[in-house]
Amino acid sequence: MHFIKSGMSIILRKSGILFVFTIFSMLAFGQDYKKIVAKSGDGIYSILKQNNLDPTEYFNAFLDLNKGKIGENYQLMIGKTYLLPVPVADSTSQQGVYPIFGKKYENVTFTDKKLAGAVFYIIAGHGGPDPGAIGKKDGHRLCEDEYAYDISLRLAKNLIEHSATVYIIVRDPNDGIRDVDFLKCDKDEVCIGNLEIPLDQTKRLKQRVVEVNKLYDKYKGSYQRSVELHVDSRYSEQKVDIFFYYHADSKKGKELCNTLFQTIKAKYDAVQPGRGYSGTVKSRNLYMLNNTNPVSTYIELGNINHERDQKRLIVVDNRQAIANWLTLGLIKDYENLKK
Repeated sequence: MHFIKSGMSIILRKSGILFVFTIFSMLAFGQDYKKIVAKSGDGIYSILKQNNLDPTEYFNAFLDLNKGKIGENYQLMIGKTYLLPVPVADSTSQQGVYPIFGKKYENVTFTDKKLAGAVFYIIAGHGGPDPGAIGKKDGHRLCEDEYAYDISLRLAKNLIEHSATVYIIVRDPNDGIRDVDFLKCDKDEVCIGNLEIPLDQTKRLKQRVVEVNKLYDKYKGSYQRSVELHVDSRYSEQKVDIFFYYHADSKKGKELCNTLFQTIKAKYDAVQPGRGYSGTVKSRNLYMLNNTNPVSTYIELGNINHERDQKRLIVVDNRQAIANWLTLGLIKDYENLKK
């Protein structure tokens, strides 16, 4: 995710590796950046502080600006030249530029503060060497990781617009938000911090847990939620609606899932009266739910092998609608906590 101050190294808060808290400190790209040469003892946090940049606001932006020059555990390389993020003064119209979303969507306007202070970890399932479930439609391969990722980016962008701090945990250096039906399958996704994604499932999931939990420790005391998106793979004749999993011992996780469920049900009732909604909320013994520290939800978006469910994924407006409805549910969850 990047510090998007808001999205995964990406992330976001608005972004990127993720994001951070202040809706007023926005990131600006495409400008003349101040350059520094790393010396012995320098670290990202110390460099940012020395240059009057709040690390919680600009850490992810620093990572995005200096891709390929950050060592393991975010270490700087002595003698290397690094670019510093450009702070933007407060303004009525606050904007940031987030390349992770692609050229068409990289300019993000912060519309309100509904999620100011909230921190999200957005995780698209699978990625890298593992495409996840595979479907077929009109001669095209449908890869689970691509559709989960596109929706995760749309969700991350929405959250940033409401001033959330967002970390995009699984990231693709080339694929921003894509307004096409059939998304090309590739294997170049990385884990936040530009970490190569392992093929072994246990190692892959552990890698994500480690990165999320490291970030979680930085925001202790804050509202933090982890949202993991997947696409189910059942027999082609079985249609499924969006359903949610939570950790059995997590009361807040169950509340989060129920809020998301009720939000989507209400939307379907309003947009498609009489359709009905058969999504479910259940506890499940899953590695990510068991081991990540933030309150978490694991979401299955549909059956990639069912013709009707495929439309939920393939049609661009449907992918955006899913992201929009999940955003509304997350806003409600945050507001419920403050009541």
